[in-house]
Amino acid sequence: MHIYESALTVSTAGIGVLGAGAALAAAGTAVGLRKIDYQRVPQVAMLSAAFFVVSLVHVPVGVTSVHLVLNGLVGVLLGWAAFPAILIALFLQAVFFGAGGLLALGVNTVTMAAPAVTVGCLFSGATRAKSNAAALVAGFAAGAMGILLGLVLWAAAMTAARAEFRTLSQAAVLANLGLAVIEGLVTASAVAFLRKVRPELLEAPLLPAGLEVSDG
Repeated sequence: MHIYESALTVSTAGIGVLGAGAALAAAGTAVGLRKIDYQRVPQVAMLSAAFFVVSLVHVPVGVTSVHLVLNGLVGVLLGWAAFPAILIALFLQAVFFGAGGLLALGVNTVTMAAPAVTVGCLFSGATRAKSNAAALVAGFAAGAMGILLGLVLWAAAMTAARAEFRTLSQAAVLANLGLAVIEGLVTASAVAFLRKVRPELLEAPLLPAGLEVSDG
C-alpha cells in the first residue's frame, strides 16, 4: 500500500497531495504524541516494529503482490498513538529499503494511520465486551476495515495526483480485497489472545494519558 514519491512528483496535483499528506501526518502525529501515556512507549515501539516487519513481507498475487499491514490491530491497541508508531516504521522502511520514499512519507502515514485511528475509535471498546464472540467480530471488523479504508485513501491519493492512475488504483484495490479478510482474521486472533493473557492492553487506548493501567 505504499505510494511511491515518483508517482506523485510528476504533476502539480501530485505535489499538492504530497504537501497535504505531510501536513495531515504532522497534525496526526502531534495529537498522537500528546495522547501517549509514556508508560506505554514500549508497547508503541513493539507495534511499530511489528508494522515495520510485516509490511516488508510481500506475497505475489497475479501481476501484483500483497502484504499484511496490521494497521487495524495497531489502531485498536494504540488509538491516536498509531500515528507516531506508523510514521516511525514507514520512515525506517523509506531510509533502509526505499519503500515509498521520504517525500511520500506523509501521505503514506495518512493512508495507513488515519484508518488505524478510525477503527480504533470504532472498535476498541467492543474488543473488551464480555462476550467473546462480540469481541472477535469487533477484531475482525477492525482488521478488515483498516485495510479497506487504507485502500480507499491510497486510491484517492493516486487518482488525485493523476487521472491516468484511476485504472491502476481500481485494479490494486480489487487485488487487495482478499487481504482485508486475512487482516480481519489475524486481528481477531490477536484480540482473542490478548483477552486471555493481557486484557489491560485492550483498555489502554481508552484511558487518559498518564493514567496507569491496572494489571488486575
